[in-house]
Amino acid sequence: MKIFAKIRFYWGVFVISFNTAVFMIPALMLFGKYKSTIVHHINALTLAMIGGKLSQEGTMDTSADMYVMNHQGVVDIIAMEALQNNHLRWVAKKELFDALWFGNLLRHGEMISLDRGNKAGLIKLIKDVKESKEIKHRSVAIFPEGTRAKGQPLLSFKQGTKIIANKLGLKVQPVVITGSKWVFNGYERTGHSGTVHYKFLPTIDVSKADENWFETLHDDMQKVIDDEYTNNRRSR
Repeated sequence: MKIFAKIRFYWGVFVISFNTAVFMIPALMLFGKYKSTIVHHINALTLAMIGGKLSQEGTMDTSADMYVMNHQGVVDIIAMEALQNNHLRWVAKKELFDALWFGNLLRHGEMISLDRGNKAGLIKLIKDVKESKEIKHRSVAIFPEGTRAKGQPLLSFKQGTKIIANKLGLKVQPVVITGSKWVFNGYERTGHSGTVHYKFLPTIDVSKADENWFETLHDDMQKVIDDEYTNNRRSR
């Protein structure tokens, strides 16, 4: 079975790369007016081809300015785009914009580049998020852990997310993702058929929240992750 899981992983790598390079990037270049629909449908196809399904609990608040999510791998993004069609603007590290295929995807999708090695990176990020809210009218999706985590405990959230939300007075909705690593595990290089679960928690209006809202958000997300594992044996 382990050999089969390895085969499924490399099949997933092929499907994700092929669909991105052959379908998604050309479609975005040719039919930029329909970016959101293109990204939604091709990601839904990609998820189905690698054996993934979707489950949603709670309601996605389409008035939220920012969605804060835990992160385990690329399927977090693929499945989130397959789940909804709201033209999200993802924050991604600058190095990904320099990659051959995925860099083109991020650029043509008008995603946000974050240079974590540059002191001016936070200032640029604030400007980009403000532009997303006031000009592009697109909600921002961000992984405040800053990197993929291997275990169940959430990593400490980067304070930049809190600073931006406070400064701009954003409405922030936390989203807990479980099951994505089972479908496609980049650490162990395994893949399986399975369901990616998204649980949407209540939106926080930062302009009205207490000063500890960000720490409370982290703790609430961890409680959901622990509950999912304890009651459903589903890891994040």
